Amino acid sequence: MLVGITSEGERTVVENDGPLTVAEVLQRVGIAASTVLAVVGGVIIPHTSTIEGDVEIELIIVSSGG
Repeated sequence: MLVGITSEGERTVVENDGPLTVAEVLQRVGIAASTVLAVVGGVIIPHTSTIEGDVEIELIIVSSGG
C-alpha cells in the first residue's frame, strides 16, 4: 500500500504491507502528530484512523513558533 503525504507543497510516500494508523504514518516521516491536521478528500480525519489501502493525505500545520 502507498500513502502519499503532502505538507507545505512537498510530497512524501510511505510504503507498507499492512494497515497503519495516521499517527504511525506521521511517526515514520518524523512529523509530530500534535502539530498537524490530516485531511483526506477534503475531510479532517483523526490520527487514530486506520489506513488500509492507497491514499493521499494532506497535512495542515496547526502550530507555530513563538
